[in-house]
Amino acid sequence: MSDVLVVAGLTLREAVRRRLAWALLFLTVLVVVVTGWGFDRFVQLAHADGVAETQLRLVVSQLLIMVAFMFSFVLAMIAVVFGAPSVAGDVESGVSLALLARPLRRSGLVVGKWLGLMVIVIAYAVISGSMEIAACAWITGWVPPHPVTAILYLAGEGAVLLTFALALSTRLSMITGGAIAVVLFGLAWVIGLLGRFAALFGVESLQQAAAVSERLLPSDTFWIGATASLEPTSSQLAQAGIAGPIATARFSPFQVAGPPAPAELGWALAWIALVLLLAVLLFERREI
Repeated sequence: MSDVLVVAGLTLREAVRRRLAWALLFLTVLVVVVTGWGFDRFVQLAHADGVAETQLRLVVSQLLIMVAFMFSFVLAMIAVVFGAPSVAGDVESGVSLALLARPLRRSGLVVGKWLGLMVIVIAYAVISGSMEIAACAWITGWVPPHPVTAILYLAGEGAVLLTFALALSTRLSMITGGAIAVVLFGLAWVIGLLGRFAALFGVESLQQAAAVSERLLPSDTFWIGATASLEPTSSQLAQAGIAGPIATARFSPFQVAGPPAPAELGWALAWIALVLLLAVLLFERREI
């Protein structure tokens, strides 16, 4: 455990030394300011056109989910950028030889890097999500039903991509591993979206493909949870005059029928632990 904590601390220091954390914070503040300005302009125009407050907040909720999708994509890319070179970069540069020559286990190196990078990913999810939701609430008056849960789901999505990219980095170069992680992340999202459409029209083959995709790379499970946490409740939809089939139909990539089932969420969390274990085993058996 001491080895893990030491490596985690070194990983965090390296991120701060390279000013990655400060760059992310600056860009996050910039995005929040720009989107906040967009929310403000939208609210002003809606009030000028006499849009009802309930309908206005309903539209704002959808805009917030769109912004959350942008943050989730950025978070996934950050996880890949950090995870892909985490082990492969040290192997290619020879740093791992110097580290492992000391009384440091390979498992401690892998888990320590994962832990340090996970702190960065979770911190980014919490800070960016909290700032964006707070800005939206202050400007528009709309507060999503479960803001804390939404942020945790976004952090989970980042954890999936970070763990996957780190596992790839134990065997592949950082460019190859990063490319594979990004492509499969996009593919999993598209298949998950097709699966939700397939559920509406009863296309079993696409539903089965989406189920398999969620088992292999459960990033979409966390995105579904984040979306469900940001969507208005049935009572809020009814207040806006939306009920019946329209309220339950989900024809948008930014809408879901509900949060993921407990079994799906449990598998996603177990998947992270299993892939991290696989990363340790792969690195243990790699010749350096």
